[in-house]
Amino acid sequence: MINDKLPKMWYGGDYNPEQWDEKVWEEDDRMFKLAGIDVATINVFSWALNQPDENTYDFAWLDETMDRLDRNGVKVCLATSTAAHPAWMARKYPDILRVDYDGRKRKFGGRHNSCPNSEAYRKYAHIMAGKLAERYKDHPALLIWHVSNEYGGYCYCDNCAAAFRTWLQERYGTLDAVNKAWNTRFWGHTFYDWEDIVVPNALSEEWGGNRTNFQGISLDYRRFQSDSLLECYKLEHDELKKRTPDIPVTTNLMGFYPELNYFDWAKEMDVVSWDNYPSLDTPVSYTSMTHDLMRGLKSGQPFMLMEQTPSQQNWQAYNALKRPGVMRLWSYQAVAHGADTVMFFQLRRSIGACEKYHGAVIEHVGHENTRVFRECAELGRELQELGDRILDSRVHAKVAIMYDWENRWALELSSGPSVALNYVDEIHKYYDALYQQNIGVDVISVEEDLSSYDLVIAPVMYMVKPGFSKRVEEFVARGGKFVTTFFSGIVNENDIVTLGGYPGELRNVLGIWAEEIDALYPGQFNEMVLTQDLGELHGGYPCGILCDVIHAETAEVLAEYSSDFYKGTPVLTRNQFGEGQAYYVASSPDSEFLKGFLGHLCAEKGITPILETPAGVEVSERVKNDISYLFVLNHNADEVIVHVGDESQTELLTGQKISGEVTISGHGVMILERAV
Repeated sequence: MINDKLPKMWYGGDYNPEQWDEKVWEEDDRMFKLAGIDVATINVFSWALNQPDENTYDFAWLDETMDRLDRNGVKVCLATSTAAHPAWMARKYPDILRVDYDGRKRKFGGRHNSCPNSEAYRKYAHIMAGKLAERYKDHPALLIWHVSNEYGGYCYCDNCAAAFRTWLQERYGTLDAVNKAWNTRFWGHTFYDWEDIVVPNALSEEWGGNRTNFQGISLDYRRFQSDSLLECYKLEHDELKKRTPDIPVTTNLMGFYPELNYFDWAKEMDVVSWDNYPSLDTPVSYTSMTHDLMRGLKSGQPFMLMEQTPSQQNWQAYNALKRPGVMRLWSYQAVAHGADTVMFFQLRRSIGACEKYHGAVIEHVGHENTRVFRECAELGRELQELGDRILDSRVHAKVAIMYDWENRWALELSSGPSVALNYVDEIHKYYDALYQQNIGVDVISVEEDLSSYDLVIAPVMYMVKPGFSKRVEEFVARGGKFVTTFFSGIVNENDIVTLGGYPGELRNVLGIWAEEIDALYPGQFNEMVLTQDLGELHGGYPCGILCDVIHAETAEVLAEYSSDFYKGTPVLTRNQFGEGQAYYVASSPDSEFLKGFLGHLCAEKGITPILETPAGVEVSERVKNDISYLFVLNHNADEVIVHVGDESQTELLTGQKISGEVTISGHGVMILERAV
């Protein structure tokens, strides 16, 4: 349980009372009760209000808000306000302002505009966290700390250049080690003095955001910037924990956000929280996968859904409304995959600036007679009735998909072989093939313990970190099934090629070696022709993007290419290694093949779908105290019939006993409680 002060599914969201007057506050109090709101995130962007100058701190408004919310039964997720520095701070301490990718010094404005290596920023953020913790440590409304907000963005200023050189000295020790790690004899880049190392941006090694002459320095700069921002978080985290050791601390993450290594960040968070903003056309399996990643950041621990919109977003090209029932459906999708909160941005719509058209529980009309408010109030009622039944229940998956931010950085910085190669898309292809079959998946780091899994999939594992290949070999030798794909095992953690033939350190467990890698143009395909049936798979299936030309050593050939000069060479192999098998998929297959292939591997390990359902109906399971909570989510606009099993079970949202075939409405939700 995140905090037993509120032993139910938390329901609420971001609240900005400082933008309103007392008359509006009274309406907020009334409408929060109507909607079942019991948690408010406050003080997210209030640094300028809390600290009008260098020496003055004024928390009167915050005292009043904390007390008012407490009187009305609303607990507080208290932010530290450090997500946007005050204007006076930028004027007095200009080193706090970032330098952008093109080398331009920023002016005051926007947010995410503080240099993470600015002494002024770190000093005043640290002081602010301490003052808030000291002031509110015993306040009955305080439920959880929220540090800053949606950390992100890189800085390329002189502060960062100096800190980067220090970071490199700590990581490598000597310049000789740096030169070796980055292969600096290429293009005569050998460094003889630490001061010669400059930040990699559009003024030096990079262009276009993710193109670079030297992958080593660009890769390390991404590690460094992620670490720098994490240090800022930790400064505040530690100050809060010093004064409130029993209050959990979090910061809101952003799913597959590319710039920060969230597996590192999660180690410093008491609970993971994240902001979920899919578009109307985002595949629901992609959202499901992102929830599973957030759960996987802390080895299966439940997470917080910190933000979602009740109706529409404001920053996308086309900001469609969530159709009736979709907000509720997507809220329960988060819960189904491990969320123990349902929270929104925002509780009341702002009247000005760039988020005034972002959805809210309380719309600009200001009363409860709106479709959005009615839907929010109904969800609040349901969550109140569910109480603590689902809290701290866990998802137990036997299949894991590996995801690694540093591998993603290295792939995106790679000079070739194809601009069409997208790491997250390849991850999603494999995830979706399992999602369509209602087979539960954990999305895990390359450091995760593999002993609880039967099938581990590592698509495009381009970078092999120290110890990874040994752990894979141990997993397979004990009887596990391991799947990896084209363009895997190519480089080490510094993006230096492992010599001796691809897939490098994975060659032993896979029993193959790759001679060449062919990049196919858009619309160009080869074909995988099976040499033997795999479950229901037989015949040929299209494949594209990349085609590894491989040779089987100890591996068995399961499929061959059908065309081009490498016609008849292996494209799918299986290698017996100890008690298990390792599979290599040498190209990017279509969804039909992946669904059949992964379904076959799961069946061999006795991993079966949670339920058999029509297309568009998602099923996920959480377990607690030998009780299963089965979430059946209809993403279709029309009703469908689902067979839920012959045993009688309780549908928690209605209290009805059901079995056999049941009808679930369009965008409908069922939560089935039954013994494991």
